[in-house]
Amino acid sequence: MTLSLPQRKLGQHLTVSAIGYGAMGLSEFYGEVDTAHARTILHKVIDSGVTLLDTADMYGRGENEKLIGSVLKTLPDSARAQLTIATKCGIDRSNTAGYNRNINNRPEYIKQCCDDSLARLGIEQIDLFYIHRIDPDAAIEDTMQALAELVEAGKIAHIGLCEVSAPVLQRACAVYPVEVVQTEYSLWTRNIEDELLPLLKKLNIGLVPYSPLGRGFLTGRIQGKEDLAENDFRRTNPRFQDSNLEHNKRLLQALKPMTAKYNCTMGQIALAWLLAQWAHIVPIPGTKNEKYLHENNQASFLQLEAADMQTLNDLKYHIDIQGERYLPEGMKGIV
Repeated sequence: MTLSLPQRKLGQHLTVSAIGYGAMGLSEFYGEVDTAHARTILHKVIDSGVTLLDTADMYGRGENEKLIGSVLKTLPDSARAQLTIATKCGIDRSNTAGYNRNINNRPEYIKQCCDDSLARLGIEQIDLFYIHRIDPDAAIEDTMQALAELVEAGKIAHIGLCEVSAPVLQRACAVYPVEVVQTEYSLWTRNIEDELLPLLKKLNIGLVPYSPLGRGFLTGRIQGKEDLAENDFRRTNPRFQDSNLEHNKRLLQALKPMTAKYNCTMGQIALAWLLAQWAHIVPIPGTKNEKYLHENNQASFLQLEAADMQTLNDLKYHIDIQGERYLPEGMKGIV
């Protein structure tokens, strides 16, 4: 491993590479799965200097955690010590078919999931353990108490929450410190800027944006369904439907002139914009392609001029993104 990437403070106690890696697509959702290739890519990720690896128990129904665990056990102790492993629980797919899921934040379920994740990852402590989605039928205070007990037991080091609202986050922090919040945030998903992002800055809670490239849309490489595999979930995602996709391409038209100015890609512009929003933001783009891995990492060195930042910041006032972020099933637990 070479620590060639800039480092960032994530929350108050974690220091990681400015660009992390989201491993979900290695096991599910984005086309065909090739385990051998996935292991190779994970080694490339680690060798590139990325130190934040993000997974969840629901990705591939546990297979993604097993995949990461199989790579971790091949690393020397010195390399493993530089990594921050983040995983999640709270989306229960154990008794559901296909894309269906239940949201479960019961304390006993959280504790069992933690033990299961530790076993699949083959580690003694999870560096960052998130609640993947917020259960509207469970008290966040009870959820946080269960997580606090896992910290006290030494099974997790830090607590994270995903897709949480500002009011619920405040209630959670009254029970135990939340180190990191993970939520969707990018040039085409900016709802957190109203309430959640200001609160994170006030409380010094780190932010990990997932889908920072708009599930690939912001790279400009997806022009229609023909660019997606038959089993790619984006084929049914509302924002990628024909009329919505064509409308949303207006966002790309604003990025394209900047690629020539900075001699970079649209995806790099999108990531650089995100990194510039706050010093404690660490996006986690995912890819199966080594070329795109290095392209994403290089965005951490790109600094946009103030005028260009203002242009990108103002896009939300001029372009109304069409389509929900997910189908209704995927919106479960987003508060």
